Amino acid sequence: MTSVLHVPAFEDNYIWLIRGVSPDRVAIVDPGDAVPVLDALARQNLVPVAILCTHHHGDHVGGVGELLARYDVPVYGPARERIPEITHRLSDGDRVRLDALGLEFEVLDVPGHTAGHIAYYGHGLLFCGDTLFSAGCGRLFEGTAEQMHRSLTRLAALPPDTAVYCAHEYTAANLRFALTVEPDNSHIRDYQRQVGERRARREPTVPSTIALERRVNPFLRVYEPAVHRAVAARAGHEPASDTETFALLRRWKDGFR
Repeated sequence: MTSVLHVPAFEDNYIWLIRGVSPDRVAIVDPGDAVPVLDALARQNLVPVAILCTHHHGDHVGGVGELLARYDVPVYGPARERIPEITHRLSDGDRVRLDALGLEFEVLDVPGHTAGHIAYYGHGLLFCGDTLFSAGCGRLFEGTAEQMHRSLTRLAALPPDTAVYCAHEYTAANLRFALTVEPDNSHIRDYQRQVGERRARREPTVPSTIALERRVNPFLRVYEPAVHRAVAARAGHEPASDTETFALLRRWKDGFR
């Protein structure tokens, strides 16, 4: 009964509309811009019942105020981040019940990109904001490499068929880096071809799945010998742990063009 609609915003953001048992009711995830959301709601005769925020960056919450001016709905978001419009502050293990949709999501603390970043998981769906991207992960703006590595390890342990709804269309660029790290990984090459075909048709490349990310995402594969060797060669020394491998890999990606 659950379906997810994508609303493109800015240059590469995705805002998600979650639909459950009521075909005309939706929850809005990470509305950085109200205008495309309002257009989508009007075009498809949809009514929002809640707003879910993963973190405080403007391209994820910038449209919340304008939406609230039109719709009186609860706003869920991270307890440890300053988002003035939040009505329900969430921490790890909390549950979000959306009775109008017949849906319930578990809240996961996934710091790293920001200090209080959360994700929503339920019904085989993961809304992970800027923590996990397809074939990549978010930059470390506020958190540490250790935190992000722990967060990604936690997400990678979710069921393999979990659909991963990240918030940006970064897949093609991420795959170029992934192939630099693991040039002999056939899964990356196959996925790169599929992504190229989708983008040529102007289709989104997300959601992906946890199973796919385990095969192609270098940030979930720091324990793999090939990734470890590539990072060690790049750094000029042997990383002492998977966390250090992750930190060096993230630093490598930060400067990758």
